[in-house]
Amino acid sequence: MTPPAFPSFAEALRVWLRIGLLSFGGPAAQIAVMHREVVEDRHWVSDARFLHALNFCMLLPGPEAQQLATYLGWLMHGVKGGLAAGLLFIVPGAAVMLALSIIYATLGEVPVVAALFFGLKCAVLVLVVEALLRVAKRALKGATPWLLAAAAFLALAVFAVPFPFVVLGALAIGYAAPGAFAGGGHGTAKAGPPALLDAAIAAEPDRIARMAPAARRAGLVGLAVWLWPVVLLMGAGVWGDIAWFFSKMAVVTFGGAYAVLAYVAQEAVEHYRWLTAPEMLAGLGLAETTPGPLILVLQFVGFLAGYRDSGVAGGVAGSLLTLLVTFAPCFAWIFLGAPFVERMHEAPRLKGALAGVTAAVVGVIANLALWFGLRVIFAEVRHISLGPASIDLPAFATVQPSALALAFLAAVLLFKLKFGLAKTLAVSAGAGLALSFLPL
Repeated sequence: MTPPAFPSFAEALRVWLRIGLLSFGGPAAQIAVMHREVVEDRHWVSDARFLHALNFCMLLPGPEAQQLATYLGWLMHGVKGGLAAGLLFIVPGAAVMLALSIIYATLGEVPVVAALFFGLKCAVLVLVVEALLRVAKRALKGATPWLLAAAAFLALAVFAVPFPFVVLGALAIGYAAPGAFAGGGHGTAKAGPPALLDAAIAAEPDRIARMAPAARRAGLVGLAVWLWPVVLLMGAGVWGDIAWFFSKMAVVTFGGAYAVLAYVAQEAVEHYRWLTAPEMLAGLGLAETTPGPLILVLQFVGFLAGYRDSGVAGGVAGSLLTLLVTFAPCFAWIFLGAPFVERMHEAPRLKGALAGVTAAVVGVIANLALWFGLRVIFAEVRHISLGPASIDLPAFATVQPSALALAFLAAVLLFKLKFGLAKTLAVSAGAGLALSFLPL
């Protein structure tokens, strides 16, 4: 069978850069953007393979959206594709965060930036809801997946069950009862010709086996790149502390940045005294309004640690060191694990296990959508505890009419006028910036 015409590496680079530039709003929104770009619009990857890759990334420490980009990039163009996709997901946001860190450290708050990105956040909320409905429709086939998705949502949103336990529980259920997920599996692809990647793998059955050795070598190199600065800088004052501390964070960030932010804040503020609590909150605000994974807030912390020691040059060095030890292991996990996961794609129990994670992922995305939506639409959210349960409830008096208006605008542009992703985000950003100058 002749392999299908495949997108060139240069074409893929443009798409991965586009995704990196548009990856606002946390993992749910970033996964939604990626799904629209490579599944919906270009048909490079099928729903089934996209969700199969996402399920594996959900099991790993680190930002799952960035690792998903690396996984898909590797499937399409090997190690260079994985590196390009993963790096282009990080670099735009890291560059913006570095610039904002320098501005913050030297000049203070940057309200114009917050105003510019306010419209983007409102548009991203619409994207998240659209992705949630689309993934749920295709991934939840039968009663068991629906029940598991609902259980995952309640576990996270109401009972504060740690994210790893939710995913591992879903994995165990799917492994034990793969037949319960046979109707949905990893999602049902649209009728019509197969996605390009699936067609390529069908045409070249040994494709994954040929790519595996280079991926394993790249994974081992990734581990070496991650660990050498930790060993080299051990005992070297603030630089050794940065390398060691953020290396630890790289292996415990299951469930995204919010799962470890409390610990990071406590250690960075109280133990290392790299920054103050208000500065930590400011860094989180910057990370939430810039593209790329939210874990880039660690870059802000690393910048201030270096800045307090050696000025702006030290801040840049601290920022880059933080990025290195935070993201190098993310590439290593993918390159070492993805070949194995792909080879086991059709193994019944692994397929059932990952289908269980697929169902739970719908609940995870729903929880992230609720969390994100409450904080976009309302200025104040209260955490209410009721025995073992707890829930976030909005202070309805703090509803932000401008946020509602911008979200409605984005919905009209996306669903009614079919503007497309980039135009919708651009118009929403411009509208958010314009609204900031009105006396509301």
